[in-house]
Amino acid sequence: MVAAVRPRRSVLYMPGSNARALEKGRGLLADGLILDLEDAVAPDAKDMARDQIVAALDAGGYGGREIQVRVNGLNTPWGHADLVAAAKTSADAILLPKVESADTVRQVAAILEAEGAHDAMRIWCMMETPLAMLNAKEIASAHPRLGGFVMGTSDLAKDLNCAHTPDRLPMITSLGLCLLAARAYGLAILDGVHLDLADDAGFARACQQGRELGFDGKTLIHPKTIDVANAAFAPHADEVDWARKIIAAHQAASASGQGVVVVDGKLVENLHVVSAKRLVAMADQIAAMADPA
Repeated sequence: MVAAVRPRRSVLYMPGSNARALEKGRGLLADGLILDLEDAVAPDAKDMARDQIVAALDAGGYGGREIQVRVNGLNTPWGHADLVAAAKTSADAILLPKVESADTVRQVAAILEAEGAHDAMRIWCMMETPLAMLNAKEIASAHPRLGGFVMGTSDLAKDLNCAHTPDRLPMITSLGLCLLAARAYGLAILDGVHLDLADDAGFARACQQGRELGFDGKTLIHPKTIDVANAAFAPHADEVDWARKIIAAHQAASASGQGVVVVDGKLVENLHVVSAKRLVAMADQIAAMADPA
């Protein structure tokens, strides 16, 4: 299976309690926004933040950005009310914190459907505990509404009692388990945040590593990091040119009854063409977002 092609290079967390941030999000060049009701919102501001997010989504103006609402867990005083409110909005997805089982996904799906959530609304899961890593396969296959995983690497490092090193080697098994599960079930998957906003070089390296590992993009905590993430996870111009070249060559070969073709000394088969078409589609969507006219 292949997840639907949609740019998710940069996905920015925005606190629901900050009305100015919700307004600013309409003009940022992030591919997606996570309107947050959980970690970024103090307990005494939860209800106000929920109302502000609903009002912001009702007002619209977010263009082609993918909008997720991160709710509080169902085991909190606010989780159920968050889900009921979010289900009635135009949000693309609900992001669930600290998912550890398929049952949680199915429970949330039942609530969304009972509350009339639109058919395209997806459920995304924060993967941020050791138990989530061990249950990644079951979570990924839990329900047709499931859209993707978001790595919660800060909480994961805490629970693993591991160092948060620049190469993230102590977490590589966890990242790999979630990537395997996501790709096996056709889900998108976003890399975790980089907490040191003063470490520009480290952030760039983390983005590069995330792309090399196979993530669709990176979650962010500050707008100043959007451009670097967008550049890191976007197809490079030479990659797009090569993709278009092998697509054309393969089409010509197929028309003459050949299943494979050699382009610039490299054997091109159908599997390469599938990847090339996905890359070109991604590049085209990124260009359309940059120039919506």
